[in-house]
Amino acid sequence: MHTTPKILLLGKNGQLGWELQRALAPLGTVISLDRHSTEGCGDLADLDGLAATVRALRPDAVVNAAAYTAVDKAEADAGLARRVNAEAPAVLAEAARESGAWLVHYSTDYVFDGEGQHFRDEDEPTGPLNVYGRTKLDGELAIRRSGCRHLILRTSWVHAARGGNFARTMLRLAAERERLTVVDDQFGAPTGADLLADLSGHMLRDALRRPADAAALTGVYHAVAAGETSWHAYASHVIDWVRRHGQALAVREIAPVPASTFPTPARRPHNSRLSTARLQQAFGLVPPPWQDGVDRMLAEVLAPR
Repeated sequence: MHTTPKILLLGKNGQLGWELQRALAPLGTVISLDRHSTEGCGDLADLDGLAATVRALRPDAVVNAAAYTAVDKAEADAGLARRVNAEAPAVLAEAARESGAWLVHYSTDYVFDGEGQHFRDEDEPTGPLNVYGRTKLDGELAIRRSGCRHLILRTSWVHAARGGNFARTMLRLAAERERLTVVDDQFGAPTGADLLADLSGHMLRDALRRPADAAALTGVYHAVAAGETSWHAYASHVIDWVRRHGQALAVREIAPVPASTFPTPARRPHNSRLSTARLQQAFGLVPPPWQDGVDRMLAEVLAPR
């Protein structure tokens, strides 16, 4: 007789965490925490509390959807970024190893230097350009060193209907201005939080059901929507879709500009193209084109309330 898996979800109210509450629900009993929860510690800055929570709950899987994601702010707040993005995953990994749990953790295209024009695979050399990327990479390395069973999902350009995102910003500006300037020399794949959550659910289900394959499944995977685009082409797609669906906008021109037009405290990679071949081979999951997820998100954002 199979026992119902127990899953500990951290970061329940973020864009990804919100979708994971839905996607993980059919897998077993999900205990969802954030940093304000009282039924356990969900604050990644509280390392002792995190370890104690995992030891007390003894889950079959820990899904860590919490992170320090303020990329520019991290340049001046490196200590907290490191604690949340590197030290906390190390603590979770050690606690997961002790209890035999799987750890599902999310990382980023920012672990790479952004050079070239190809789709990077998981084993290519890393070279983060900023504090955020370095702390996320350190978190990955700590998990891998721990020896726990783990699924590390690197993703990029995450969007969701809930909360702020690039598409919503573009729509707001397009309603106010006749001319927009948008970066055209950074490339990646807009990836829906709902898609990332669904991929996670399928992967964890397989991992929990196939204990004999734990060693083969453990590792780093790129989890992004299919295809590629620039921020400029992404903005153009969003505005075209909204116009086709009957919404009037003030914008007349969307001008392409290099990233150097908008200096930021943290350097961004130019090439964030990630290959999902390993994900497809190991789990039989085929991510859909990025346009599908963006269109669904726009339909939800613009739906009458």
